[in-house]
Amino acid sequence: MALKKARAAPHLLQLKIELAGIRPLIWRRVVLPETVTLPKLHQVIQVVMGWQDCHLHEFEIAGERYGIPDPDYDLVDPLSNEQRVRLASALGAARSFSYLYDYGDNWIHRIKVERRIEPDPLFDTALCVTGANAAPPDDVGGAHGYAVFVDAITDPRHPEHQAMLDWFGSTFDPAAFDIAEVDRRLAKIKL
Repeated sequence: MALKKARAAPHLLQLKIELAGIRPLIWRRVVLPETVTLPKLHQVIQVVMGWQDCHLHEFEIAGERYGIPDPDYDLVDPLSNEQRVRLASALGAARSFSYLYDYGDNWIHRIKVERRIEPDPLFDTALCVTGANAAPPDDVGGAHGYAVFVDAITDPRHPEHQAMLDWFGSTFDPAAFDIAEVDRRLAKIKL
């Protein structure tokens, strides 16, 4: 009886994820296996950015668009199905790509592969190693809506302050970033 050869651990990728169009910059640095599928990478991005995963998304990698195809929306330029696509395969020689979340608010994330790390057989999850600033809440209205939201919710004298508090449901600190909470939530994602 032949013994089955153990599969080698994949290399890891360190990614820097930046939210375009917002100042001060909202960003995260994440380490994950290069074999992560695009749907799992979508989950990782949702967690590290604090999004609620209630909108459509797509990746643009090496000139190809990936997402969940929808014939009602993809009439001109259909998406390739992301379901079984692994990040390393989609990347090829590319070192950067983009992720779009919420076609209405149009949150574009620039993602750069900062480095490739030697395999670690004990590493089978995603880990956020650093980052800065809170991501905008879902449905805030894009970059312009976020600027209005921050002005109103952080200034008790602003005429829209109470309305924004009521809409959001609590206070909001645009500089907040809780890496321990992010990593606790990432640990629940089975890669």
